[in-house]
Amino acid sequence: MNKILLVGRLVKDPELRILEESQKMVTRFVIAVNRDYVSANGERKADFIPVSVWGKRAETICQYMHKGSIISISGRLKTGSYEDKDGNKKYIYEVVAEDFHFIDYKKKEEA
Repeated sequence: MNKILLVGRLVKDPELRILEESQKMVTRFVIAVNRDYVSANGERKADFIPVSVWGKRAETICQYMHKGSIISISGRLKTGSYEDKDGNKKYIYEVVAEDFHFIDYKKKEEA
């Protein structure tokens, strides 16, 4: 089973893209998810997780969410790899959101 549940803050405003070849809507953004513990020097670290949302849901995210908004996301982890120009293998990952809930939001006009 490939299931992920995250709660975090958007690192920057999401942008809606429409793919030319298929006319599908997508938005990709990064959320900062706090770790459960504090380091020895009292600092709380965060993980920065890339997320993609497709279709009408992508449009909704772009309409209501902005940098700093808190969102909960459930979805699946998508992984891949490629070779860079020097022939080194690079690994990539992102969470493909299947469902989300706004925890702290305002319409962009209100932000």
